[in-house]
Amino acid sequence: MRQKFSRPLYAFASLLFVLFAGLCAPLWAAGNESWVTSWTGSVQGPYPVGNPSAQPNLSRAFPSAQAGANDQSFRMIVRPDLWGSETRIRLSNALGTQPVTFDGVFVGLQQSSSALVAGTNQAVSFGGKSSITIAPGASAWSDAVPLRFVNPGSIATLAGRKLAVSFHVVGASGPMTWHAKALTSSYITAPNAGAKGHDEGEAAFPFATASWYFLDAVDMLAPADTRAIVAFGDSITDGTASTINGDDRWTDVLSRRLRTAFGNKLIVVNAGIGGNQVAGPAEYAADKPFPGGPSAGQRLERDVLSLSGVKSMIWMEGINDFSKNGNRDAEVVKAEMKSIIERIRSKRPNLKIIGATVTSALGSTSAAHGFAEQDAKRQALNDFIRNSGLFDAVIDFDKAILDPQTGGMRAEFVPDNTVGGPGDKLHPNRLGYLAMGLAIDLNMLIK
Repeated sequence: MRQKFSRPLYAFASLLFVLFAGLCAPLWAAGNESWVTSWTGSVQGPYPVGNPSAQPNLSRAFPSAQAGANDQSFRMIVRPDLWGSETRIRLSNALGTQPVTFDGVFVGLQQSSSALVAGTNQAVSFGGKSSITIAPGASAWSDAVPLRFVNPGSIATLAGRKLAVSFHVVGASGPMTWHAKALTSSYITAPNAGAKGHDEGEAAFPFATASWYFLDAVDMLAPADTRAIVAFGDSITDGTASTINGDDRWTDVLSRRLRTAFGNKLIVVNAGIGGNQVAGPAEYAADKPFPGGPSAGQRLERDVLSLSGVKSMIWMEGINDFSKNGNRDAEVVKAEMKSIIERIRSKRPNLKIIGATVTSALGSTSAAHGFAEQDAKRQALNDFIRNSGLFDAVIDFDKAILDPQTGGMRAEFVPDNTVGGPGDKLHPNRLGYLAMGLAIDLNMLIK
């Protein structure tokens, strides 16, 4: 005979079941989700050392580079390659010379300009506190922040939308860690404006900038099988001569192709720095800056190996080593590439390393590029990339961009999309970056 329960006892049992299910659900979710880096802006500096593109006049925002930011707020606009229900951010003082205190930190959905979608701005904490002091040379991850406007049904519609990361610098920061070439508009308050990160409007942020400051990574909580691909390189990865606010670097083209083909399983983050080199400079610090940032080997840990969920790396670099600013022998660059790959294999043996051939700068109008000796070294490096066997796969960007008749860049890829004008025959325009992004065999990335 089936036993009957009284209604109060049944209700109590039902309540226990609901409570138990509620406790278990987050544990189940945690076992099936993990952090993956969804945006990065490799740091360099200190400001203003670097190679920004289309930078507005910032003399009123930062009257003194040595003093840096002074009691003012930043609203950094970034495009996550994948959205998740929770996020966390990394603030960096890597190139600072004094501790920097941040408070009034928020993340929200950009509406347009520096204005946010109402109700999306969420406070960010660090170790449960609303402020953090970061020592010179250090960086810090925030606590997890729920993004209440993100749900399974909104992931697709949020693709391409931008996250606004706001924070306040308490007092004077001193020399600022930054990423010069954002090619994305972000916003800054006037000095001594105080903490404005909570403000969802635009009136508090009168100054625009084409660079990112202090912020160098954003993670999203994603299904555990989500894989991040880091594009590691120089200005041609950073996107020089592409459209400002257009998101049309070759990495962006690749990201959109991957999303169309595989959904959100594979995402792309950009670790390019304009002017970067494989083998130089030998030293890099706040008191020994270099416009191209730290060498590939010096920044490898921070810009690739420390990022979350990274399974592959596409490495395109070397043209600046052969410029008049570097003027290194091809054998030196090959040896340094080999050394860096050996380091990666020892630390991350399962990380897939994809080499990309270096595109031509022959005939460039840039004073440091365009001469025949540079091109001969570039071709020697490309032969190494194609045939050394060090890489798990190779992308032939050189073939996609080269005009076989001239040995330089194809004419249609030359005009500059960032500021207009004839272009420099070194950096591809939007059409050239599209050709590069379309030249990549997606199968090499999914395997």
